[in-house]
Amino acid sequence: MGKPRPICALVCLLLFLCGQVILMITKVEATSNVHIVYLGGKQHDDPMLKTDSHHDMLASIVGSKEIASELMVYSYKHGFSGFAAKLTESQAQKVAELPGVVRVIPNSLHGLQTTRSWDFLGLSAHSPVNTLHNSSMGDGVIIGVLDTGIWPEAKAFSDKGLGPIPSHWKGVCESGKRFKAKSHCNKKIIGARWFVEGFLAEYGQPLNTSGNREFFSPRDANGHGTHTASTAAGTFIDNVSYRGLALGTIRGGAPRARLAIYKVCWNVLGGQCSSADILKAFDEAIHDGVDVLSLSIGSSIPLFSDIDERDGIATGSFHAVAKGITVVCGAANDGPFAQTVQNTAPWILTVAASSMDRAFPTPVTLGNNKTFLGQAIYSGKEIGFRSLIYPEAKGLDPNSAGVCQFLSVDNSMVAGKVVLCFTSMNLGAVRSAAEVVKEAGGVGLIVAKNPSEALYPCTDGFPCIEVDYEIGTQILFYIRSTRSPVVKLSPSKTIVGKPVLAKAAHFSSRGPNSIAPAILKVTLLQSMTCRMFYILT
Repeated sequence: MGKPRPICALVCLLLFLCGQVILMITKVEATSNVHIVYLGGKQHDDPMLKTDSHHDMLASIVGSKEIASELMVYSYKHGFSGFAAKLTESQAQKVAELPGVVRVIPNSLHGLQTTRSWDFLGLSAHSPVNTLHNSSMGDGVIIGVLDTGIWPEAKAFSDKGLGPIPSHWKGVCESGKRFKAKSHCNKKIIGARWFVEGFLAEYGQPLNTSGNREFFSPRDANGHGTHTASTAAGTFIDNVSYRGLALGTIRGGAPRARLAIYKVCWNVLGGQCSSADILKAFDEAIHDGVDVLSLSIGSSIPLFSDIDERDGIATGSFHAVAKGITVVCGAANDGPFAQTVQNTAPWILTVAASSMDRAFPTPVTLGNNKTFLGQAIYSGKEIGFRSLIYPEAKGLDPNSAGVCQFLSVDNSMVAGKVVLCFTSMNLGAVRSAAEVVKEAGGVGLIVAKNPSEALYPCTDGFPCIEVDYEIGTQILFYIRSTRSPVVKLSPSKTIVGKPVLAKAAHFSSRGPNSIAPAILKVTLLQSMTCRMFYILT
């Protein structure tokens, strides 16, 4: 009998990760000379023989083994068979005609697209009977994360209290720029590697010429990989809050699981990943002994068929699943429109996003003693009764001056006052209006908008409180019917529990899937920031 692996229980904990944050893959127009030669499942288990056969195949086209070695980028030899090499179009066509070649795929560049969540999902660390404890908090399980790397100094990656590294681990921890294997890997981060050759072959220039810092190592220069890794398996960190709001303990879904980091995306032009590098990470992860693979990565619409090898995630994950590895991917962030769900291959666990049962009610009290509850992340001092204004334009459309994204006010109008505006947009309009009001000397902003799950603090703790259109209209009626309207803004509070209902996040991609709409695949819907709701995609 092999060692017990609580994978089923662990996967339920990890489903949170991929619905929250997604690295959206969009093809970049580029002249590519890297091609992926896909040979299907491996024919034998000796990786050296496989690598030699790849070089021999390439040498038969380019003329010698020496040239083949120069052109070879990767040899895929563990989970499946194939290689990536620098080829001209005519050479690629010749390779495609060789016996045993399934497909020759052009390489492509791709672009990069909390304290309450686990308790909301019924996975409290304080409860002795739930999935979290039944799975031993993921102890003994290895989670592979394909992303932008990791910042190892983060407290979430402490190995305090962890036992020996699982015996089935066969991977490595590689040193590089600002990353030392002996000090930065531990019993939590048990493996860390990076894959850049496929990207560099496409990028065609030194990595740090874009102005964004990057490291030839597993170190994360972007931040996304650190976030996703800590969400999956971060250890317990107590008494965390945002300026006193949302106080709690942060941790990953499987706080005792181990992490294997595969850096495949690079901090260039907003974040770029190469399909050749992604496939190599899949290949090595299969060899290394990971139990679960987590990818906040997706493919862009239109999708490739699930059996089209050009979908590197579907192909790599197929071979991983065939080896008993669970692969969890995000459904994408292109909602609320229909047929935008991605990673629809039936062997992938696809995860959508939902809101959760936490809110930040913020009292808005008018001079007539009526109090409304808005939403904000405001932890500053109470702003006592101040003048309240709504900018109105002269002419046929008096409301045009009160649109948040087009707000235009001067100091004499706004200084020392609270401003009300309306918008049909979200974050950009709120922050834009807050900056305008703040620069004009205003002391607060009330934004009437369509309610959404996204809520962000404004710059430097400036109070910007969101209300729905109904409340906004009542506040406007008060302003227009009162000679000297005033308002008091109170700090936000944190509430959790039944008063706040969870629902599908506005941004989360929807089904049915665009490849075969008549075929329904269950997608798990989980908290953004798993209670298991099911939506058919």
